[in-house]
Amino acid sequence: MSTELSAEDGLRLAVLMAGEVHAVRIDEGAMMLLALTPKGEARVPLNPNCRPEMYLARVRETLGGYALDSPRGYPVHLRRWTRMGQSSPKNLAALLKLGEPEAVAAVAYAPGLTDELARRAWWALPTVEVARVMLHHPEVRRGVMGRVLADYLIENLPFEADPMAAMNTVRAVLAAATLDEAARLSLWRKARRRPHYLIGFIESLPDALPTENPVRSSPPGVAGQADNPWVALLARCYSPVGQAWLKAADLALDKAPAHEAVYLLLDLIGGYFAGVRGAPGREALAGLDAEMQAMAVLAEVSNRDGEEILARTTAVGPLLRRKIDPLVAPLLGHLRTLQGG
Repeated sequence: MSTELSAEDGLRLAVLMAGEVHAVRIDEGAMMLLALTPKGEARVPLNPNCRPEMYLARVRETLGGYALDSPRGYPVHLRRWTRMGQSSPKNLAALLKLGEPEAVAAVAYAPGLTDELARRAWWALPTVEVARVMLHHPEVRRGVMGRVLADYLIENLPFEADPMAAMNTVRAVLAAATLDEAARLSLWRKARRRPHYLIGFIESLPDALPTENPVRSSPPGVAGQADNPWVALLARCYSPVGQAWLKAADLALDKAPAHEAVYLLLDLIGGYFAGVRGAPGREALAGLDAEMQAMAVLAEVSNRDGEEILARTTAVGPLLRRKIDPLVAPLLGHLRTLQGG
């Protein structure tokens, strides 16, 4: 049985690829090749002369010949290296013309991704994973596609069943800083029922969280010692946004759904208090021993603290939380001390 393209399809692809093509995708169910061009979307019906899967492989080999001068389609070595983000920027545009989802994913991961290439990749493979990955690129965040991808991720967030995937979606969207205030506040309110959303907020907006708590009065002497790192950190904790951060970190850690969330939270907590690691001046705040001790302990926290427990379990959800309680309970106690608890 022939595995060559039918004469009609061969001619149509030759004409199509002779022009300016930005990206290609293949609708296997409809046996249709679609191409993104400067004039819009072009459609080429496919007419198999053998089994569909064999014919589609031949179509992709033909596309590889045009785009990469590779007679066997998307080369195996490119599958390995491009997914790791190692593709040369000059090859990225060509990879989008192969009709290969894996090649599009390679472009999404590539360090050389631009806003225009992101637009083409999004047309070729509009999935949550591709949107999330591309939103990590600074140039994409600043470009037209930044808001497009963020809006798509927010729209699809309620349908994400995997807490870690949802956590990483919120992290990507907030890090991109493309949402307006109303959208951020809406997401913040949803985080009350989905504490893993809070991780993105405490990571990307530690000093710009929505504040709903009453102002907590600073202890005497704080205002006059701003150059003391212990005093400055305590003042940060006592501020309305600091109290919001502490409450969010408390809830997120108390309800951590999986290993990745625990590791990340430990690093974020340690990072928030890092300014007092080994710093002098702790004794300047007499009468606040509990608060000073809480900050000192939290400043030393990192993902390494979770390794001994987490390396020995694959549990998730409530069972995981029971297993990590010996680690988490003291940390929650220190967070609550700084909240006045």
